[in-house]
Amino acid sequence: MAAKAKQRALIAKGMLGHGPKISRGLQPPAILRCADNSGARDLRLVQVMGYKGRLRRYPSAAVGDKITVSVRHGTPDMRKKIFQAVIVRQRKPYRRADGIWVQFEDNAAVIITPDGEMKGSEIRGPVAKEAAERWPRIASAASIIV
Repeated sequence: MAAKAKQRALIAKGMLGHGPKISRGLQPPAILRCADNSGARDLRLVQVMGYKGRLRRYPSAAVGDKITVSVRHGTPDMRKKIFQAVIVRQRKPYRRADGIWVQFEDNAAVIITPDGEMKGSEIRGPVAKEAAERWPRIASAASIIV
C-alpha cells in the first residue's frame, strides 16, 4: 500500500519510474550544455541522484537521470551554485527496445527545482524520448522529442 502511495506522489511531482536499461554515458566531472533558458550555459556533473554503486566506482548517469550539477558559465547569479538537473541528451550511443541506436551531438541537461518543476520556460534542441517519458514537465516544454 505504501509503495503505491509513494509512486503516486512521484507521478504527481512530474517524475515517473525507470524504463529499460540505457548505456550510461556520463561520469563526474563531465561538462554538459544547459538546454533551457534559466541563465546557465555550461554545467558540471557533480553527483548522480539515487546512484547506488560500489566502493571506488564512479557514479554514472544516462538520459533521463536526475543529477546534481554546478554552473560553470552563465549569469552571475547562477554561477558557482549547485542545482539539480535532468539529462536530456547524451553523446554515447544507447540502444532502444525496438533495436534502434540513438546518439546525440552533445551532452545536455535541463535545470529543475527539488520538486521536479523546470527552472526555465523553454528547451532548446531535441529531447530524448526516454527523458520525456520519465519527466512529463520536460516533455511539455520540449519543442522536439526524438
